[in-house]
Amino acid sequence: MQTFRDRLRGIHAATIVPMTPHFEIDEPGLADHLASVASTPGINGLLVNGHAGENFVLSLAEKRRVVELARAHVPGGCLIVSGVNHESSLEAAREAATLEQAGADGLLVFPPNSWALGHADDCVIEHHRRIRDATTAPLMLYAAPVGAGAMAYPPPLLTRLIADRRFVAIKEGSWEVATYEQNLRLIHKLRPEFVVLGSGDEHLLTSYLVGSAGSQVSLACVVPDLVISLWNAAEAGDWDRARAAHDKLYPLAVAIYRDAPGGRATVRLKACLKLLGRLSCDAVRPPQPPAIPSELQALEQALRTAGAL
Repeated sequence: MQTFRDRLRGIHAATIVPMTPHFEIDEPGLADHLASVASTPGINGLLVNGHAGENFVLSLAEKRRVVELARAHVPGGCLIVSGVNHESSLEAAREAATLEQAGADGLLVFPPNSWALGHADDCVIEHHRRIRDATTAPLMLYAAPVGAGAMAYPPPLLTRLIADRRFVAIKEGSWEVATYEQNLRLIHKLRPEFVVLGSGDEHLLTSYLVGSAGSQVSLACVVPDLVISLWNAAEAGDWDRARAAHDKLYPLAVAIYRDAPGGRATVRLKACLKLLGRLSCDAVRPPQPPAIPSELQALEQALRTAGAL
């Protein structure tokens, strides 16, 4: 049988949560979204309750429901990883146990947003320890973008985190190529079996060139075929074909993740899905306002470049 680590290989889509105009979860819309993305040939799993899934504004009951709907509506062989994100370590541990019980195959531990302002390393270790002790499922680390302040783990702290054998993989979202390679080399020196997923949507090509077991990315819920094409080309060592896929993806990655103002990725992901006719309402919970005309124009042009429109 394949292990959890084996099943992480390849492309996994980080999904969104459709909302009604009154900001309630649209359960039929969510079920359709999860099933549609997961049934795309080449999608090996889903990351639910991630940042794209608005995990920081969902209640525990809502996060549990997301996992239950995923379990009920995606193909049986689809791996389901759920994010765990809470400022309180006690609540994060309770959340992790609940999401495992709801059917998640594995859990991805996000750093609390307050850590961006600074923290003691022992706080990070304690947070992860409490989640570990409350669960039995395989656990994943999250490498935050280097632009996210102290949320990004420096090498000495990363070394301490991966020493815990319950953690078997990392969603490497440093969003900076040099840091990605530094972390990859450190991790594989200490634990060669540890799974590193290159998950910076703007530099998937370079992550695959340096080395990666796959990705958990929200681009794969918008243009899954194109992301899969990039991965398959990289796996085959066909770098001309990989570069061609990257050239189609890059403007969309910039329009979603890089263009100012920051923190608008989920808004723009939902706007893309609505432009593609795969989402009827692109509402995002406050305080995020809806996409403005200039954003929509940039997204539409990028989707055309990607061949999606």
